[in-house]
Amino acid sequence: MRITLPTYFTLFRLVLIPLMVLAYFLLPERPSHFYTALIFLIASLTDWIDGFLARRLNAISHFGRFLDPVADKLCVSVALVIIVYEYTHNSFHEYSDVLVTIAAIIILSREIIVSSLREWMADLGQSSKVAVSYLGKVKTTAQMFAIVYLLWRPNRYSPIYEGMHWIEYLSIGLVWLAVVLTIWSMVDYLVIGYKSLIEVEKSQVQQEAQLAQKQSQAANDKINDDPNA
Repeated sequence: MRITLPTYFTLFRLVLIPLMVLAYFLLPERPSHFYTALIFLIASLTDWIDGFLARRLNAISHFGRFLDPVADKLCVSVALVIIVYEYTHNSFHEYSDVLVTIAAIIILSREIIVSSLREWMADLGQSSKVAVSYLGKVKTTAQMFAIVYLLWRPNRYSPIYEGMHWIEYLSIGLVWLAVVLTIWSMVDYLVIGYKSLIEVEKSQVQQEAQLAQKQSQAANDKINDDPNA
């Protein structure tokens, strides 16, 4: 198995995931949120770096193509679980924990649905149609900033921003912007998948009709060639 330079960055991202959990639960409260957010930010940047290097160096491997989305989804999933835990135990507003939890459920559900769609499209030989789109990249960027703010919570755990509750509202606003883009990009992928399904079904019907026509023609030719017919 060939491990390329971009894949090493992906592996590094996987190593950062347990470090993010340890930073949140083991460090003192004030620095724990900053370092948890910082680790997630570094992990997100390695996602951009490994993609850039893979294209620039033409160092794309089958193992890397498998591992990269796995690392991405694990990183986001773990960060969202931490955020839900944090807001459940330290909610600054009556409904902030509910808003964050619903957002996390939608984002994780979308990841599962789109991942399943990509596997199905790969089975149909049309995986290129559900490659990462521009909208998907915008969604990922918005999601990254939202998660960093929600992990950090500077108005609660940084003396400089203490008491500035608008930062908290901004953070939740960002995550819901990410949710809107998440739903939008998911619908976009589902529409592409539906159109591909229609095309595949039409192609199968045409192939079956052509096969039936060939079989009928062969049967007629056999009858015509038979002198006893």
